[in-house]
Amino acid sequence: MNTLQYRCDGPEDAPVVVLGPSLGTTWHMWDRQIAELSRAWRIFRFDLPGHGGAPAHPASSVADLADRLLATLDGLGVQRFGYVGCSIGGAVGLDLALRRPDRVASLALVAASPRFGTADEFRQRGVVVRTNGLDPMAHAAPEAWFTQGFAAAQPAIVEWAVQMVRTTDPGCYIAACEALAAFDVRSELGRVGVPTLVVVGSEDKVTGPAEARTLVAGIPDARLALVPGASHLAPVEQPAAVTDLLVRHFSTVPQDTLSAIPVQQQAVPSVSMPAISPPVAPVAQIAPAPAPPELPEQGRSDPYEPGMKARREVLGDAHVDRVTADSDSFDEPFQDLVTRYAWGEVWTREGLDRRTRSVVTLTALVAGGHLDDLAVHTRAALRNGLTPDELREILLHAAVYLGIPAANAAFSVVRTVVQEETTPRT
Repeated sequence: MNTLQYRCDGPEDAPVVVLGPSLGTTWHMWDRQIAELSRAWRIFRFDLPGHGGAPAHPASSVADLADRLLATLDGLGVQRFGYVGCSIGGAVGLDLALRRPDRVASLALVAASPRFGTADEFRQRGVVVRTNGLDPMAHAAPEAWFTQGFAAAQPAIVEWAVQMVRTTDPGCYIAACEALAAFDVRSELGRVGVPTLVVVGSEDKVTGPAEARTLVAGIPDARLALVPGASHLAPVEQPAAVTDLLVRHFSTVPQDTLSAIPVQQQAVPSVSMPAISPPVAPVAQIAPAPAPPELPEQGRSDPYEPGMKARREVLGDAHVDRVTADSDSFDEPFQDLVTRYAWGEVWTREGLDRRTRSVVTLTALVAGGHLDDLAVHTRAALRNGLTPDELREILLHAAVYLGIPAANAAFSVVRTVVQEETTPRT
């Protein structure tokens, strides 16, 4: 549970470079890089929990994934390594560079970002998967991962991508979405103290050139490489260009600063990536790279910040931003009261988990006939992990104790919200 599924390629006495995957993929997304990289390095690849047949032990955060990776490497005697990560794999690399700079000698971030979209987007993705399974994500993957021309020319790769997502454990996928929803290191980039290469596909619509430039602007020793003709999974779509960038980057790292691992790879069956034909290898260009608030020293801590954090996580950034934008000097004290008291004092208590608090809140809103707030908290309940079936059971139970008219009105509101929130967005 505290380690990750992995495999190793390359000379056993060579220095180690770790390759981290993107959400929904397996270590096979790096297949096209292995032949060249394993000439000089011992390549360590890992799968995310529940991906590629790995044990389905969901990780609660990006830091949790990073800790599991370190535990796996500790078991192999690896202390210092080069690291490459794609998308969520890049988030793991950033976390390692920030929390354990003693372990990371050099860093390459592919299709990465200091913050991945908005928390609302990833929590809504979890709602869709919890309701519909992974089919919607699987069918949407090729459009998000590849350019249209590549997808049309490589049907075998497209099918491989769809099946890879479809066979992922839904609970682990949802947990990874929650981890990305909470990930935000924008204010900490200046503390990344290792040489960093930022690689981005020129056509990436998920974490594109804008996010890459944010990384380069924030990390002191960073360079940007733009891969033409590539989208989110640049290592798959333009393998030669990405491989060349990685070889050049890690060749500048003093090899005696990296560990070696004389270990056997794990024998785990999985589906390799189909061949790409015809191969294309555009040249990627590398360009030079262009205080937290103090806490009160004594007394009771201010509940506003944890309250606002909980309010955004439960209700969503879009809702909180809209309420904040609509407030004025007249109701601002009320919004402050709600944030501090309801969210900072009650929703943050450890006595009940958020699923249970959603059940209590929905029942109270039905009882009071507060249908507008019922819609808001139905969305929150879905984000907190309740399923449409469970929402129906709550309303049926409420009908017995609160009356048919109240439950009838509630059913209409909740049904509309469920339809809106669980329909995959294109």
